[in-house]
Amino acid sequence: MSENLIEIQRRIASALITANRQNEAVTLIGASKTVSAEHLRLFVRNGLRDLGENYIQEGIAKQSELEDLDICWHFIGALQSNKAKQAMANFDWIHSVDRISVIKALEKEAALADKTIKVLLQVNVGDEYSKAGCSADELEKLAEFCLKQPHLQLRGLMCLPPFCENVEDVRPYFLTLRDLRDGLKSTFELDQLELSMGMSHDFEIAIECGATMIRVGTALFGKRKNPPK
Repeated sequence: MSENLIEIQRRIASALITANRQNEAVTLIGASKTVSAEHLRLFVRNGLRDLGENYIQEGIAKQSELEDLDICWHFIGALQSNKAKQAMANFDWIHSVDRISVIKALEKEAALADKTIKVLLQVNVGDEYSKAGCSADELEKLAEFCLKQPHLQLRGLMCLPPFCENVEDVRPYFLTLRDLRDGLKSTFELDQLELSMGMSHDFEIAIECGATMIRVGTALFGKRKNPPK
């Protein structure tokens, strides 16, 4: 188990060298969907601090079991407006904000709780009908609206590009997200925005393209089990 974590960390360091980013850091988020809390505990004790969940109830259950550990929790699944209160209350970062209705719901719940939430805007870089995310054309308007919310901190962009057997084929999608991020920084005079992109099969390419957060599941935890019915 710890060997997987050490190997991923080694590959991250190597990718940073390839990209001439040796002095930069990449946050490794363990994509922990369907991974038991007991299994996760071993990784956290070996230095994995960030965990990402796709389903709110599953994430809350694990948080309860692991509350004695110092973990930064990321919500990385599709978010519906009616789940905004639970997401706001239980996660440190929300990566999957993709429409104004979700921003409004999060702002409302965060205001009631007097809490500030770190959010990323999800972009559908492949224009895939089956995937969440705003279009590139919608992004600037969405970012502008998000920046006006007093209880939301716009901290970056996230994408889930099309799966490509040849990992080099995914590079243009990562570069698109980087260009969109750079455009927002210029337009709104923002100092820093994260790029949450890259998973088990392509995170090294993502790092070469500027990723500051990667979401790794299978390469860390092994092949996923089928989720419970």
